Amino acid sequence: MLRTLLLCAPAPVKDEPGGYRLDVKFVEGMRAHQAHWGGRINCVLWRTTNAIPFGRHFDRDELGFDLTVLDENDPVPQELISAMDVASISADMVDVDDIVARANLANVPVVLTLEYTFRIRAKIALLERSISFPRRLNSIRWQAGHELRVRKALKGAAGAQFNGYPAFDTYSEKVGRPMLYLDNRMKPELFATPQQMDERAAYLHAKNPLRLIHSGRLEYMKGAHQLLPVMRELRRLKVDATLDIFGTGSLEGEIRAGLAEFGGAVRLYSPVDFETCLVPFSVEQADIFVGTHLQSDPSCSYVEALGCGLALAGYKNKMWSRLSAEAGCGKSAPMGNPKALAAVIAQWDANRTDLVNAQRTGLAFARKHDFDTEFARRMEHIRLCASL
Repeated sequence: MLRTLLLCAPAPVKDEPGGYRLDVKFVEGMRAHQAHWGGRINCVLWRTTNAIPFGRHFDRDELGFDLTVLDENDPVPQELISAMDVASISADMVDVDDIVARANLANVPVVLTLEYTFRIRAKIALLERSISFPRRLNSIRWQAGHELRVRKALKGAAGAQFNGYPAFDTYSEKVGRPMLYLDNRMKPELFATPQQMDERAAYLHAKNPLRLIHSGRLEYMKGAHQLLPVMRELRRLKVDATLDIFGTGSLEGEIRAGLAEFGGAVRLYSPVDFETCLVPFSVEQADIFVGTHLQSDPSCSYVEALGCGLALAGYKNKMWSRLSAEAGCGKSAPMGNPKALAAVIAQWDANRTDLVNAQRTGLAFARKHDFDTEFARRMEHIRLCASL
């Protein structure tokens, strides 16, 4: 018997003629949910008036899953909750504790999904330069209140899925049936091949310039403002390197204004399609991913970079510290210190064999956590929590 799954998420949606504007990565994730669930999924989203930078138009009949769109701040209808066999609820929902309580009244088991701890949320708020400091403090106070709602929801949940090590380490003992997963978009056919790894190794052993890459949102919380200082320090250390940056955000203008200093060695690109552009470029034209993340969010860039056969040098936040230890590869530098980050990259420049070994070790780790494997594990976990 096919089972019904209710999924509530804070992903943005806008009504458009014949369909919706949705975040592309979110839709890919929902399609994976649908493929591995086997039954019916009804996803609930709330309308937004904000821009959806990485979104596109989707016709209603091409989504592959049911979608219920509510007005901002509208509660999930009780009749919708009661009609489901199990619910997967994001802990980012403002009323997550209320949704869990109403599901419990209807005897509908709930599995929470959670990736940000309170410490991460507070750090993100402090790094938000587009608002005043008093507003940042107010944001942190709100997050403190939301933390109480999250912990209350965990007590009423049948299980929880934690994206990344920081969330798992913080909350796993507060809920029955906790599960750790590593979110990413690497499908089996996207991973670097043995031939591509050999070609990259030959390039590096020939003492060619290091090819650095960074992709993601160009924001302070992602440390994008430290990319050019890293390159400046590499020049001072006489490390021959290039840097390709893919992304957009509030720091785009600042970064673009600084490109001329590097005489073409640093290049900035608008966001490109992940599978057809970013992955092939990473596999064929890059050696090291530069992770300047200033907080411990479970960025999918880590596993995706390793899956492309890249070595990764990043700041010693709680996510990358644990991931690099679990994977047995990569280099870390003290938080917010671009000179130290450049120094560890310089170590790889001097020892290309160590660099190649890090690339191969990281790739082997990433292969164990590909997109389909992680989603299949998550759907099986939901079935277990609901005893389906």
